[in-house]
Amino acid sequence: MKLLMSPASPFVRKARVVVRELGLTDRVAEVPISTSALNSDPTIVAANPIGKIPALVRDDGPAIYDSRVITRFLNDHAGGALYPQAQIWELLTLEATADAIMEAAVAMTYEIRLRPENERSPAWIEAQWAKASRGISAVNKMWMSHLNGPLNIGQIAIGCALSYVDLRHDARGWRNDNAALAAWHAEFMQRDSMIATAPA
Repeated sequence: MKLLMSPASPFVRKARVVVRELGLTDRVAEVPISTSALNSDPTIVAANPIGKIPALVRDDGPAIYDSRVITRFLNDHAGGALYPQAQIWELLTLEATADAIMEAAVAMTYEIRLRPENERSPAWIEAQWAKASRGISAVNKMWMSHLNGPLNIGQIAIGCALSYVDLRHDARGWRNDNAALAAWHAEFMQRDSMIATAPA
């Protein structure tokens, strides 16, 4: 299988971490794609008509995409335990919260990096940060119990989301008033899979 990817994407990183945690590095080749929100690479469009990464090109079926679909597929493919049935709805919600944090943070990045300064909307940027900040606060207040114990998809998704905020929006200081989550993230970042997938 081939994972079409760009290492700076938090959605890609989530899939790459899952590959490593499930021991699939010898079965999933990572294929870097040079693509952007304004100009999608033809290779990714052929796999995902929306033009977004990651996409997983399979040997025995059509390509699949959206990081949540890919991580669930890889977990089933490997017989993994990242989606334990006893907590499935909570973990899917936690993963969705992480993805929403990523989406808001990526949208901020696009607005700042892709638009000329005179066309940027500070109000829109702040609205996106409000979404990300509320999500982070909710995880700190309500979801810490799901971030402990055996590794699950919620832990991986939140770890990747917070690391992307660090990468692009560190000055926002998400750790302020989120001490429990900050301590958890510092420890989670020491996992081999997180170290191996850190953007260069």
